Amino acid sequence: MNKPEDAPRAFQQAWNGHDMQALGDLFHADATFVNRFGRQVRGVSAIIEMHAPIHSTIYSDSTLENELISVTPIGDDAAVLHSWSRLACGPAHPAGPHVIDTLFQAVLTRRDGAWKIIALANVTLADPRTGRAMLRV
Repeated sequence: MNKPEDAPRAFQQAWNGHDMQALGDLFHADATFVNRFGRQVRGVSAIIEMHAPIHSTIYSDSTLENELISVTPIGDDAAVLHSWSRLACGPAHPAGPHVIDTLFQAVLTRRDGAWKIIALANVTLADPRTGRAMLRV
């Protein structure tokens, strides 16, 4: 990634290619990742280990479409990024084909000239009264 704005597309490409090494390459070695269910892991190996099993099973035929919302610089070598993410699950998912919308919040830093994610949290859009997943308009 040459700039923070590249992160949503790079994440999307790694996901859609089901390439967990490419996904891991987007993160600093000491990065944290919080998935949409609130599970937090630290380190690239743990991020890959969290994603690899689902990409070989329930998300093996899934596709992701990310849309950049905003990038807020917090210095020359750090930025906060927000993006929408729409996950389209296929027949491999136990619930069958369906769509899930989430919001990514990521902090990216530049180390040794390379922009990578140091922290990412993914939140499923849900109705606060019922907890039912919602799609954004």
